[in-house]
Amino acid sequence: MASSIYGVSFSRIFIFLFFSSVSVAIAALPQNPSGKSFASSASGQINSNSVLVALLDSHYTELAELVEKALLLQTLEEAVGKHNITIFAPRNEALERQLDPEFKRFLLEPGNLKSLQTLLMFHIIPKRVGSHQWPDPKSGPVKHNTLCNDHVRLSSKSTGRKTVDSAELVRPDDVIRPDGVIHGIHQLLIPRSVIEDFNKRRNLRSITAVLPEGAPEVDPRTHRLKKPASVPVGAPPVLPIYDAMAPGPSLAPAPAPGPGGPRHHFDGESQVKDFIQTLLHYGGYNEMADILVNLTSLATEMGRLVSEGYLITVLAPNDEAMAKLTTDQLSEPGAPEQIIYYHIIPEYQTEESMYNAVRRFGKVKYDTLRLPHKVVAQEADGSVKFGHGEGSAYLFDPDIYTDGRISVQGIDGVLLPEEETETVKKPAAVKVASKPRRGKLLEIGCWMFGTLRFRSCQ
Repeated sequence: MASSIYGVSFSRIFIFLFFSSVSVAIAALPQNPSGKSFASSASGQINSNSVLVALLDSHYTELAELVEKALLLQTLEEAVGKHNITIFAPRNEALERQLDPEFKRFLLEPGNLKSLQTLLMFHIIPKRVGSHQWPDPKSGPVKHNTLCNDHVRLSSKSTGRKTVDSAELVRPDDVIRPDGVIHGIHQLLIPRSVIEDFNKRRNLRSITAVLPEGAPEVDPRTHRLKKPASVPVGAPPVLPIYDAMAPGPSLAPAPAPGPGGPRHHFDGESQVKDFIQTLLHYGGYNEMADILVNLTSLATEMGRLVSEGYLITVLAPNDEAMAKLTTDQLSEPGAPEQIIYYHIIPEYQTEESMYNAVRRFGKVKYDTLRLPHKVVAQEADGSVKFGHGEGSAYLFDPDIYTDGRISVQGIDGVLLPEEETETVKKPAAVKVASKPRRGKLLEIGCWMFGTLRFRSCQ
């Protein structure tokens, strides 16, 4: 009886106060709308059951390390606080050994933090998508927006394989938490914007320290240098590309330097190497790459021209088109070079610029490195068509490689110039005056005199 005061026991008072405090605390919590994550507390902190904590503690250590280096934890915490998320996590092997070392070095540079953040947020969808929610193979791919304002395509194959863009889902529903799910994929997803940033940074890296210099003025008659030309910084070379090419089966720049001169502010050799590697990785252009590197020395000489400041556009026939070339067309000395010359335009053109030109002017003739032949372009079937008649080719794979100095456009045929009609002029008949024989009259007179004398003697 000592435990009660005025007939009310202490246990009842304690239970009443406990439930009152709990109800007040629950009422003080913010209301969470339906479909949002319950993993974050009222103070905005992520609890131990969050998908972000699971990512940092998972076997995807390389991805977790990149997330920390990109300073994305606060951004992802805010995203988890608003809605569920789906993370596509590449394997550690894809980031350690299968990723280009130069590209990884680019991502980890302090000046490229935005590109790294864009790359990582490209792997996160601001909604929950389980493996059972993948689209059916018959319905086709489904687009989902990512945290970087881009989108990925989820699709299923008839064999049962599930893909995210070009990456295959190898560990579906690998980590499941109340505020999200993690799927394991076999390779890294790279958005197009990051690829463009990587190409721009790599091509401009060699000219950031030294300003480009204009090409000196050259006398086109003597090919000798005049006094230094007063041209703006970064101006194109004064010497035309045709004069910069020495006669012969291969290209060779003239002694006159272009922008940067002997110091090579434009690294043309690396750019040509990049576009040849792009052809090989793109697929279907192995024959073209083989001709440039192995059968001829055009790759090296094109790199020298680009280093001197010239711009080129390469119309690259695919392997199916190159297979139609006969042995006779390639066996003659200098024939492969002449074929490639006709596919190189000495100016920078993209699919958009060429299509706009043919839409506006109908037919456009582009100069080629095979003088004096030009390649004709016109609009056909909503694309750009090059050449005439049976020897024509369509723009098949546009903008395979574009870096501002070299443009590579894939076509579905080998272009050959029209046969030149050679008019053979017959030599005019020349009257040859017969030279008179000297002493002819004297000989006749002597003969007549001898005849008459002989008759008189008889």
